[in-house]
Amino acid sequence: MTRFPIEITTDLVRDLLEEQHPDLAGLALREVEGGWGNRMWRLGDGLAVRMPRTEGAPDLLRKERRWLPVLAPRLPLAVPEPVRTGEPSALFPMTWTVMTWVPGEPLDRTAIGRGDHAAGALAGFLRALHVEAPGDAPAGTDRGGHPGVYTDGFDDFFRAVVPDDLADGVRAVWDDAVAAPEWRGPPVWVHGDLHPANVVVSEGTLSGVIDFGDMFAGDPAWDLAAAWVVLPSGAASPFFGAYARADEATIRRARGLAALKGLFLLLMGRNGDQGLPGGQARVGAGGAGGARTCSEGRPGVGAVRPGSGRTAGRPRRRRVGRPAEGRSGQSACVHTASTFPEGSAKWNRRPPGKSNGSVVTVPPAASTAAREASRSSL
Repeated sequence: MTRFPIEITTDLVRDLLEEQHPDLAGLALREVEGGWGNRMWRLGDGLAVRMPRTEGAPDLLRKERRWLPVLAPRLPLAVPEPVRTGEPSALFPMTWTVMTWVPGEPLDRTAIGRGDHAAGALAGFLRALHVEAPGDAPAGTDRGGHPGVYTDGFDDFFRAVVPDDLADGVRAVWDDAVAAPEWRGPPVWVHGDLHPANVVVSEGTLSGVIDFGDMFAGDPAWDLAAAWVVLPSGAASPFFGAYARADEATIRRARGLAALKGLFLLLMGRNGDQGLPGGQARVGAGGAGGARTCSEGRPGVGAVRPGSGRTAGRPRRRRVGRPAEGRSGQSACVHTASTFPEGSAKWNRRPPGKSNGSVVTVPPAASTAAREASRSSL
Protein backbone atom coordinates (compact mmCIF):
# COMPACT_ATOMS: atom_id res chain seq x y z
CA MET A 1 0.00 0.00 0.00
CA THR A 2 1.41 3.33 -1.06
CA ARG A 3 1.39 6.09 1.52
CA PHE A 4 0.65 9.72 0.69
CA PRO A 5 3.66 12.04 0.78
CA ILE A 6 1.76 14.32 3.17
CA GLU A 7 2.54 14.66 6.84
CA ILE A 8 -0.69 14.44 8.81
CA THR A 9 -0.34 16.29 12.10
CA THR A 10 -2.64 17.34 14.89
CA ASP A 11 -2.35 20.92 13.66
CA LEU A 12 -3.47 19.86 10.18
CA VAL A 13 -6.48 18.01 11.57
CA ARG A 14 -7.39 21.06 13.65
CA ASP A 15 -7.09 23.30 10.58
CA LEU A 16 -9.34 20.99 8.58
CA LEU A 17 -11.98 21.05 11.30
CA GLU A 18 -11.84 24.84 11.44
CA GLU A 19 -12.15 24.99 7.67
CA GLN A 20 -15.05 22.55 7.21
CA HIS A 21 -16.64 21.86 10.61
CA PRO A 22 -15.93 24.88 12.80
CA ASP A 23 -18.50 23.83 15.40
CA LEU A 24 -16.25 20.85 16.24
CA ALA A 25 -12.91 22.67 16.08
CA GLY A 26 -12.97 23.70 19.74
CA LEU A 27 -13.14 20.14 21.07
CA ALA A 28 -10.08 18.48 22.57
CA LEU A 29 -8.03 16.64 19.94
CA ARG A 30 -5.68 13.76 20.73
CA GLU A 31 -4.00 11.34 18.34
CA VAL A 32 -4.68 7.66 18.98
CA GLU A 33 -1.88 5.17 18.43
CA GLY A 34 -2.38 2.45 15.86
CA GLY A 35 -3.95 2.03 12.46
CA TRP A 36 -2.36 1.54 9.09
CA GLY A 37 -4.59 2.72 6.28
CA ASN A 38 -5.88 5.56 8.46
CA ARG A 39 -4.58 7.57 11.36
CA MET A 40 -7.07 8.53 14.02
CA TRP A 41 -7.60 11.39 16.44
CA ARG A 42 -10.07 11.34 19.30
CA LEU A 43 -12.23 14.43 19.15
CA GLY A 44 -13.79 15.42 22.46
CA ASP A 45 -15.32 12.53 24.40
CA GLY A 46 -17.58 11.07 21.77
CA LEU A 47 -16.04 11.51 18.32
CA ALA A 48 -13.05 10.41 16.25
CA VAL A 49 -11.41 11.82 13.13
CA ARG A 50 -10.09 9.27 10.63
CA MET A 51 -7.48 10.55 8.20
CA PRO A 52 -6.41 8.35 5.25
CA ARG A 53 -2.70 7.84 4.74
CA THR A 54 -2.65 5.16 2.03
CA GLU A 55 -3.94 5.31 -1.53
CA GLY A 56 -6.76 2.82 -0.91
CA ALA A 57 -8.01 4.24 2.39
CA PRO A 58 -10.33 6.96 1.00
CA ASP A 59 -12.43 4.35 -0.80
CA LEU A 60 -12.72 2.36 2.42
CA LEU A 61 -13.89 5.47 4.27
CA ARG A 62 -16.51 6.06 1.59
CA LYS A 63 -17.67 2.47 1.98
CA GLU A 64 -18.09 2.95 5.73
CA ARG A 65 -20.03 6.17 5.22
CA ARG A 66 -22.34 4.45 2.72
CA TRP A 67 -23.10 1.26 4.62
CA LEU A 68 -22.58 1.71 8.36
CA PRO A 69 -25.78 3.76 8.73
CA VAL A 70 -27.60 0.78 7.21
CA LEU A 71 -25.95 -1.86 9.40
CA ALA A 72 -25.45 -0.12 12.74
CA PRO A 73 -29.07 0.02 13.95
CA ARG A 74 -29.42 -3.77 14.06
CA LEU A 75 -26.01 -4.63 15.56
CA PRO A 76 -25.95 -5.47 19.30
CA LEU A 77 -22.39 -4.19 19.94
CA ALA A 78 -21.23 -0.61 19.59
CA VAL A 79 -19.85 0.30 16.17
CA PRO A 80 -18.58 3.63 14.80
CA GLU A 81 -21.11 5.68 12.86
CA PRO A 82 -20.25 8.47 10.43
CA VAL A 83 -21.12 11.94 11.70
CA ARG A 84 -19.43 14.34 9.26
CA THR A 85 -17.63 14.12 5.93
CA GLY A 86 -14.38 15.91 5.23
CA GLU A 87 -14.01 16.94 1.61
CA PRO A 88 -10.74 17.26 -0.33
CA SER A 89 -9.36 20.79 -0.15
CA ALA A 90 -6.18 22.79 -0.56
CA LEU A 91 -5.18 21.69 2.94
CA PHE A 92 -5.61 17.96 2.31
CA PRO A 93 -6.40 16.33 -1.07
CA MET A 94 -8.40 13.32 0.14
CA THR A 95 -11.73 12.73 1.82
CA TRP A 96 -11.75 12.11 5.58
CA THR A 97 -14.41 11.26 8.17
CA VAL A 98 -15.64 12.20 11.61
CA MET A 99 -17.08 9.11 13.32
CA THR A 100 -18.58 8.31 16.68
CA TRP A 101 -16.05 7.05 19.24
CA VAL A 102 -16.50 3.47 20.46
CA PRO A 103 -15.60 3.41 24.18
CA GLY A 104 -13.43 0.67 25.62
CA GLU A 105 -9.96 -0.69 24.98
CA PRO A 106 -8.88 -2.48 21.79
CA LEU A 107 -8.13 -6.13 22.41
CA ASP A 108 -4.54 -5.74 21.22
CA ARG A 109 -3.94 -3.62 24.36
CA THR A 110 -5.86 -5.66 26.90
CA ALA A 111 -7.31 -9.15 27.36
CA ILE A 112 -10.68 -10.87 27.50
CA GLY A 113 -11.34 -12.06 31.04
CA ARG A 114 -14.85 -13.43 30.51
CA GLY A 115 -14.38 -15.88 27.69
CA ASP A 116 -17.84 -17.45 27.62
CA HIS A 117 -19.52 -14.05 27.74
CA ALA A 118 -17.28 -12.78 24.94
CA ALA A 119 -18.08 -15.87 22.85
CA GLY A 120 -21.79 -15.18 23.22
CA ALA A 121 -21.34 -11.48 22.49
CA LEU A 122 -19.37 -12.15 19.30
CA ALA A 123 -21.84 -14.82 18.21
CA GLY A 124 -24.77 -12.47 18.72
CA PHE A 125 -23.01 -9.71 16.81
CA LEU A 126 -22.25 -11.96 13.84
CA ARG A 127 -25.74 -13.46 13.81
CA ALA A 128 -27.10 -9.93 13.47
CA LEU A 129 -24.52 -8.95 10.85
CA HIS A 130 -24.64 -12.10 8.72
CA VAL A 131 -27.89 -11.47 6.87
CA GLU A 132 -28.36 -11.51 3.14
CA ALA A 133 -26.77 -8.44 1.60
CA PRO A 134 -28.42 -6.34 -1.12
CA GLY A 135 -27.33 -6.64 -4.72
CA ASP A 136 -25.33 -3.42 -4.61
CA ALA A 137 -23.34 -4.40 -1.53
CA PRO A 138 -19.56 -4.28 -2.04
CA ALA A 139 -17.70 -7.38 -3.16
CA GLY A 140 -14.49 -8.60 -1.57
CA THR A 141 -11.26 -7.45 -3.18
CA ASP A 142 -8.22 -9.06 -1.56
CA ARG A 143 -10.35 -11.42 0.56
CA GLY A 144 -13.67 -13.22 0.51
CA GLY A 145 -13.05 -16.27 -1.67
CA HIS A 146 -12.80 -19.96 -0.88
CA PRO A 147 -9.57 -20.86 0.97
CA GLY A 148 -8.31 -22.70 -2.09
CA VAL A 149 -7.95 -19.39 -3.90
CA TYR A 150 -5.29 -18.33 -1.39
CA THR A 151 -3.11 -21.45 -1.42
CA ASP A 152 -0.12 -19.64 -2.94
CA GLY A 153 -0.19 -17.06 -0.16
CA PHE A 154 -0.59 -19.73 2.50
CA ASP A 155 2.33 -21.72 1.09
CA ASP A 156 4.57 -18.65 1.14
CA PHE A 157 3.66 -17.80 4.75
CA PHE A 158 3.96 -21.47 5.76
CA ARG A 159 7.46 -21.83 4.33
CA ALA A 160 8.54 -18.55 5.87
CA VAL A 161 7.43 -18.87 9.48
CA VAL A 162 5.62 -22.01 10.56
CA PRO A 163 7.32 -23.56 13.63
CA ASP A 164 8.67 -27.02 12.81
CA ASP A 165 6.72 -28.79 15.54
CA LEU A 166 3.44 -27.27 14.33
CA ALA A 167 3.95 -27.71 10.60
CA ASP A 168 2.00 -30.96 10.20
CA GLY A 169 -0.97 -29.75 12.22
CA VAL A 170 -1.19 -26.35 10.52
CA ARG A 171 -0.86 -27.95 7.10
CA ALA A 172 -3.62 -30.43 7.95
CA VAL A 173 -5.98 -27.66 9.02
CA TRP A 174 -5.35 -25.75 5.79
CA ASP A 175 -5.71 -28.79 3.53
CA ASP A 176 -8.97 -29.64 5.25
CA ALA A 177 -10.26 -26.11 4.64
CA VAL A 178 -9.27 -26.28 0.96
CA ALA A 179 -11.12 -29.60 0.69
CA ALA A 180 -14.28 -28.17 2.27
CA PRO A 181 -17.24 -27.31 0.04
CA GLU A 182 -17.69 -23.70 -0.97
CA TRP A 183 -20.28 -21.38 0.55
CA ARG A 184 -23.56 -22.11 -1.21
CA GLY A 185 -25.80 -19.66 0.57
CA PRO A 186 -26.62 -16.13 -0.50
CA PRO A 187 -23.90 -13.51 0.00
CA VAL A 188 -24.21 -12.17 3.54
CA TRP A 189 -22.72 -9.07 5.14
CA VAL A 190 -19.19 -9.79 6.36
CA HIS A 191 -16.99 -7.46 8.44
CA GLY A 192 -13.94 -8.94 6.74
CA ASP A 193 -11.21 -7.80 9.14
CA LEU A 194 -11.94 -9.14 12.63
CA HIS A 195 -8.74 -9.22 14.66
CA PRO A 196 -7.59 -7.97 18.06
CA ALA A 197 -7.07 -4.34 17.02
CA ASN A 198 -10.58 -4.14 15.58
CA VAL A 199 -12.60 -5.37 18.55
CA VAL A 200 -13.11 -3.36 21.73
CA VAL A 201 -13.20 -4.73 25.27
CA SER A 202 -14.95 -3.36 28.36
CA GLU A 203 -15.28 -5.10 31.73
CA GLY A 204 -13.49 -8.18 30.44
CA THR A 205 -15.71 -8.88 27.44
CA LEU A 206 -16.35 -7.68 23.91
CA SER A 207 -18.27 -4.42 23.79
CA GLY A 208 -17.63 -3.03 20.32
CA VAL A 209 -16.33 -3.66 16.80
CA ILE A 210 -14.54 -1.05 14.70
CA ASP A 211 -13.01 -0.53 11.24
CA PHE A 212 -15.56 -1.73 8.70
CA GLY A 213 -13.55 -0.59 5.69
CA ASP A 214 -13.10 -4.14 4.40
CA MET A 215 -16.74 -5.17 4.72
CA PHE A 216 -18.15 -7.15 1.81
CA ALA A 217 -20.95 -9.50 0.84
CA GLY A 218 -19.91 -13.14 0.75
CA ASP A 219 -18.88 -16.16 2.81
CA PRO A 220 -19.37 -15.74 6.60
CA ALA A 221 -16.40 -18.05 7.25
CA TRP A 222 -14.12 -15.03 6.91
CA ASP A 223 -15.67 -13.59 10.07
CA LEU A 224 -16.09 -16.92 11.85
CA ALA A 225 -12.30 -17.33 11.86
CA ALA A 226 -12.48 -14.85 14.76
CA ALA A 227 -13.44 -17.80 16.96
CA TRP A 228 -9.70 -18.56 17.01
CA VAL A 229 -8.16 -15.20 16.08
CA VAL A 230 -10.05 -13.06 18.62
CA LEU A 231 -11.52 -15.23 21.36
CA PRO A 232 -9.47 -16.77 24.19
CA SER A 233 -8.51 -20.41 24.35
CA GLY A 234 -11.49 -22.71 24.75
CA ALA A 235 -14.09 -20.23 23.52
CA ALA A 236 -14.51 -21.53 19.97
CA SER A 237 -16.92 -24.30 20.90
CA PRO A 238 -19.33 -22.11 22.92
CA PHE A 239 -19.07 -19.48 20.20
CA PHE A 240 -20.24 -21.84 17.46
CA GLY A 241 -22.93 -23.22 19.76
CA ALA A 242 -24.31 -19.71 20.27
CA TYR A 243 -23.91 -18.72 16.61
CA ALA A 244 -25.83 -21.88 15.64
CA ARG A 245 -25.76 -21.24 11.89
CA ALA A 246 -22.44 -22.70 10.78
CA ASP A 247 -22.46 -26.10 9.15
CA GLU A 248 -19.42 -28.36 9.21
CA ALA A 249 -18.07 -27.09 5.89
CA THR A 250 -18.23 -23.47 7.05
CA ILE A 251 -16.39 -24.28 10.27
CA ARG A 252 -13.69 -26.07 8.28
CA ARG A 253 -13.23 -23.06 5.99
CA ALA A 254 -13.19 -20.70 8.98
CA ARG A 255 -10.55 -22.76 10.76
CA GLY A 256 -8.32 -22.74 7.69
CA LEU A 257 -8.71 -18.99 7.30
CA ALA A 258 -7.69 -18.62 10.94
CA ALA A 259 -4.56 -20.63 10.09
CA LEU A 260 -3.83 -18.32 7.15
CA LYS A 261 -4.20 -15.24 9.35
CA GLY A 262 -2.12 -16.79 12.11
CA LEU A 263 0.82 -17.41 9.78
CA PHE A 264 0.51 -13.93 8.35
CA LEU A 265 0.69 -12.51 11.86
CA LEU A 266 3.76 -14.56 12.70
CA LEU A 267 5.47 -13.32 9.56
CA MET A 268 4.60 -9.69 10.22
CA GLY A 269 5.81 -9.98 13.79
CA ARG A 270 9.10 -11.51 12.68
CA ASN A 271 9.59 -8.74 10.15
CA GLY A 272 8.92 -6.19 12.86
CA ASP A 273 11.40 -7.82 15.24
CA GLN A 274 14.03 -7.71 12.49
CA GLY A 275 13.25 -4.14 11.47
CA LEU A 276 12.12 -5.16 7.99
CA PRO A 277 9.56 -3.28 5.90
CA GLY A 278 6.07 -4.57 6.47
CA GLY A 279 6.40 -5.19 10.19
CA GLN A 280 6.55 -3.42 13.49
CA ALA A 281 7.26 -5.08 16.80
CA ARG A 282 5.62 -4.02 20.03
CA VAL A 283 5.31 -6.20 23.10
CA GLY A 284 1.70 -6.27 24.27
CA ALA A 285 1.36 -5.80 28.03
CA GLY A 286 -0.96 -8.72 28.51
CA GLY A 287 -0.60 -10.64 25.31
CA ALA A 288 -3.75 -9.23 23.74
CA GLY A 289 -5.30 -11.54 21.19
CA GLY A 290 -4.45 -14.72 19.46
CA ALA A 291 -4.45 -16.33 16.09
CA ARG A 292 -5.14 -19.98 16.64
CA THR A 293 -6.06 -22.85 14.42
CA CYS A 294 -7.16 -26.20 15.72
CA SER A 295 -9.51 -29.00 14.86
CA GLU A 296 -12.06 -28.25 17.54
CA GLY A 297 -15.61 -28.30 16.23
CA ARG A 298 -18.79 -26.92 17.68
CA PRO A 299 -21.18 -29.20 19.58
CA GLY A 300 -23.06 -31.35 17.14
CA VAL A 301 -20.31 -31.17 14.54
CA GLY A 302 -17.32 -32.49 16.44
CA ALA A 303 -13.66 -32.41 15.53
CA VAL A 304 -13.02 -32.62 11.82
CA ARG A 305 -10.24 -34.94 10.91
CA PRO A 306 -7.83 -33.62 8.28
CA GLY A 307 -8.80 -34.46 4.74
CA SER A 308 -12.32 -35.61 5.60
CA GLY A 309 -15.56 -34.47 4.09
CA ARG A 310 -14.55 -33.95 0.45
CA THR A 311 -17.63 -33.39 -1.64
CA ALA A 312 -18.00 -35.89 -4.44
CA GLY A 313 -17.36 -34.38 -7.82
CA ARG A 314 -15.88 -31.17 -6.48
CA PRO A 315 -12.76 -30.08 -8.42
CA ARG A 316 -9.56 -30.70 -6.52
CA ARG A 317 -7.74 -27.47 -5.75
CA ARG A 318 -4.02 -27.11 -5.48
CA ARG A 319 -2.69 -28.75 -2.32
CA VAL A 320 0.93 -28.84 -1.24
CA GLY A 321 2.17 -31.59 1.03
CA ARG A 322 0.22 -34.37 2.71
CA PRO A 323 -2.07 -33.64 5.64
CA ALA A 324 -0.81 -35.08 8.89
CA GLU A 325 -2.62 -35.44 12.18
CA GLY A 326 -1.38 -34.18 15.48
CA ARG A 327 -1.70 -36.03 18.76
CA SER A 328 -4.96 -37.87 19.37
CA GLY A 329 -6.04 -37.11 15.79
CA GLN A 330 -6.29 -33.39 16.56
CA SER A 331 -4.54 -30.71 14.55
CA ALA A 332 -1.95 -28.60 16.29
CA CYS A 333 -2.62 -24.93 16.98
CA VAL A 334 -0.97 -21.70 16.05
CA HIS A 335 -1.18 -19.14 18.83
CA THR A 336 0.48 -15.77 19.03
CA ALA A 337 -0.52 -12.57 20.77
CA SER A 338 -0.79 -10.24 17.86
CA THR A 339 -2.45 -7.46 15.94
CA PHE A 340 -3.83 -8.26 12.53
CA PRO A 341 -3.13 -5.57 9.90
CA GLU A 342 -5.81 -3.08 9.03
CA GLY A 343 -7.32 -3.45 5.59
CA SER A 344 -4.14 -4.67 3.99
CA ALA A 345 -3.99 -8.44 3.71
CA LYS A 346 -2.95 -9.47 0.20
CA TRP A 347 -3.30 -13.16 0.90
CA ASN A 348 -2.00 -14.45 -2.40
CA ARG A 349 1.13 -12.32 -2.61
CA ARG A 350 4.68 -13.01 -1.57
CA PRO A 351 5.55 -12.43 2.08
CA PRO A 352 6.28 -8.76 2.81
CA GLY A 353 9.79 -7.59 3.50
CA LYS A 354 10.76 -5.85 0.27
CA SER A 355 7.69 -3.73 -0.36
CA ASN A 356 5.32 -1.34 1.34
CA GLY A 357 3.79 -3.77 3.80
CA SER A 358 1.38 -3.59 6.67
CA VAL A 359 1.94 -2.79 10.30
CA VAL A 360 1.45 -5.70 12.64
CA THR A 361 2.63 -5.97 16.22
CA VAL A 362 3.41 -9.16 18.09
CA PRO A 363 5.54 -10.06 21.09
CA PRO A 364 9.02 -11.32 20.23
CA ALA A 365 8.26 -14.70 21.78
CA ALA A 366 5.57 -15.51 19.23
CA SER A 367 7.10 -18.88 18.38
CA THR A 368 7.25 -19.84 22.06
CA ALA A 369 3.60 -18.91 22.46
CA ALA A 370 2.73 -21.04 19.43
CA ARG A 371 4.42 -24.06 20.92
CA GLU A 372 2.68 -23.61 24.26
CA ALA A 373 -0.70 -23.31 22.58
CA SER A 374 -0.09 -26.40 20.46
CA ARG A 375 0.28 -28.45 23.63
CA SER A 376 -2.90 -27.14 25.24
CA SER A 377 -6.50 -28.04 24.58
CA LEU A 378 -9.03 -25.41 23.60
